[in-house]
Amino acid sequence: MNLQFHDYHPQSDDLRQCVMTGFAGSPKQLPPKFFYDEEGSRLFAQICEQPEYYVPAVERSIFETHAADIMRSLALDGRTLIEPGAGCGRKVRFLLDRASAAMYVPMDISAEHLRSSAQRLAADYPHLPIHAVCVDHTQPFTLPDEIPVAGRIFFYPGSSLGNFSPVEAIGFLSDLRNKAGAQGRLLIGIDTKKSVEVLNRAYNDAAGVTAAFNLNLLRRIRQELAAEVQLDGFSHHAFYNEPRGRIEMHLVSRRDQCVRVADRRFEFKAGESIHTENSYKYSPQEFQELAWEAGWDSDKVWLDPLHYFSVHLLKARKG
Repeated sequence: MNLQFHDYHPQSDDLRQCVMTGFAGSPKQLPPKFFYDEEGSRLFAQICEQPEYYVPAVERSIFETHAADIMRSLALDGRTLIEPGAGCGRKVRFLLDRASAAMYVPMDISAEHLRSSAQRLAADYPHLPIHAVCVDHTQPFTLPDEIPVAGRIFFYPGSSLGNFSPVEAIGFLSDLRNKAGAQGRLLIGIDTKKSVEVLNRAYNDAAGVTAAFNLNLLRRIRQELAAEVQLDGFSHHAFYNEPRGRIEMHLVSRRDQCVRVADRRFEFKAGESIHTENSYKYSPQEFQELAWEAGWDSDKVWLDPLHYFSVHLLKARKG
């Protein structure tokens, strides 16, 4: 068997404690990682199919259009490919089908999800050593000793970096730089700044899937914490905060109301919101400057014709 599984038993944040803290704060907020229960993951897959949400299709078009240049610049043959937040392992197949990596290291916080996706990849690429690592990659982590230090390439597609604040993003990229080593590389997807209309449509699809995804967070709180919360008492609100360069998602109280969690009561005024997610957008130059702060030099950047999305190849800066 070409698959080894390394379970570091990552401790996920406690939903109850985060709700208690987040609802007591001003402004009220919750971390976006709680979106992704089974129903939330299903809804997010639907979001990726909505015509307004351009990210998956545009990123795929960049990889397909520039495949030869990306693979030539990446020089993956004989190197170790490491993917934080690997998910279902679909996107990495583009690289694995076009090069002979020495090893593939998918990482995910969900052991069950990671194991099943890694098993599928191991069956489809029987000659590729796969070391699946169950870990929270958004927190400091250690790679197993079996992962060679030399020749590491990190792969972080999609627009997940946008969920970090710029300061958090620098910290995350710095951690990857330290793990990558002197000859390390990073291939990463970045959502770009574009018209307010395009961005607002992307997070307010006509079918209401993103709204359902956001409201599902309250359903989860009600179900898992036996909370007294009326789902029809809140509405989805997403908008592009242009001065801060980010999409913000909120759940807005439709009226004055009280939410009860365990023995705590939380008062909501009409119009008061729970801030559930940020998604920062960067121009190519802004991201390159951010990456430079984290110890990376820009090597190549690929964009679609409308510059809706960018794919960057970074190299570890020497010295």
